[in-house]
Amino acid sequence: QVQLVESGGGLVQAGGSLRLSCAASGRTFSAYAMGWFRQAPGKEREFVAAISRSGGSTYYADSVKGRFTISRDNAKNTVYLQMNSLKPEDTAVYYCAAERSGVYSPSRGGDYDYWGQGTQVIVSS
Repeated sequence: QVQLVESGGGLVQAGGSLRLSCAASGRTFSAYAMGWFRQAPGKEREFVAAISRSGGSTYYADSVKGRFTISRDNAKNTVYLQMNSLKPEDTAVYYCAAERSGVYSPSRGGDYDYWGQGTQVIVSS
């Protein structure tokens, strides 16, 4: 089992940047594919980005492609989401998630096994 703790959220003006971190417990972090999802008030949870176990493959939602970058440091048991050129529509609670089987659809939240508690991102116009 793995526990996930997100950090790095906050209030930022449109056009600004934030870097989210998700720290994982346990010794087998490299055995998990990782993803970031978000949920805005009154909306369903949506996929943001995902990264394979080794970090060699990354996936992005069209809405964040070119602005967000997902990365991981397996030595630090941490996955990151660098968010640039933020827009008010990026306002949401951001969650990281871990997937252990290796057989999954990166954008499908139901395929992930573990979730963090989330970190709030607010982008003001």
